[in-house]
Amino acid sequence: MSSEATMLERCQSKCELCGSDTPLTAYPVPPHSHVTVDQALMACEKCLGEIDSPEDINHWRCLNDSMWSQVPAVQVTVWRQLTRLNSESWAQDALDMMYMEEETMNWAMQGMSDDDKPLDCNGVELKKGDDVTVIKDLPVRGTNQVIKQGTVIRGISIGDDPKLVSGKANGGQSMYVIAEFCRKK
Repeated sequence: MSSEATMLERCQSKCELCGSDTPLTAYPVPPHSHVTVDQALMACEKCLGEIDSPEDINHWRCLNDSMWSQVPAVQVTVWRQLTRLNSESWAQDALDMMYMEEETMNWAMQGMSDDDKPLDCNGVELKKGDDVTVIKDLPVRGTNQVIKQGTVIRGISIGDDPKLVSGKANGGQSMYVIAEFCRKK
């Protein structure tokens, strides 16, 4: 039996991420590039199209179910997607509940680049809910306003662009700031 046939049997001909029964394609989970039963998963066209840059956030709520898969390739992919979507409270909650063996976690982290993680001026990873301090005066695009050095932004959120963080400062004013111009408190 071929790898793809074995994988189709394993997933009962349903996408291993969202459960769709539309036509499936074998997806080798990076850094692997060859389809093998242990290093790939079966995914639908919708999941494959958004696997590297999720756009339809609601589609990915399916990860709340697939995160419990016993298949390491599925676990790795789910963890990466949830990490990319961690600005969503449901995704952060799922990440907090998720468990993987150390070897599987190393595989998951191996495929994530630092570009996917917001880092402050000292290279410290910023996470949802952190408080940060602005390290230099920053002009607000499109206005005459300036965010002053020392301004504290409380309870930041991380959006789709990992270089930006958002939060409230100055009496509840909501703002976006480039992560590298902040320092984690």
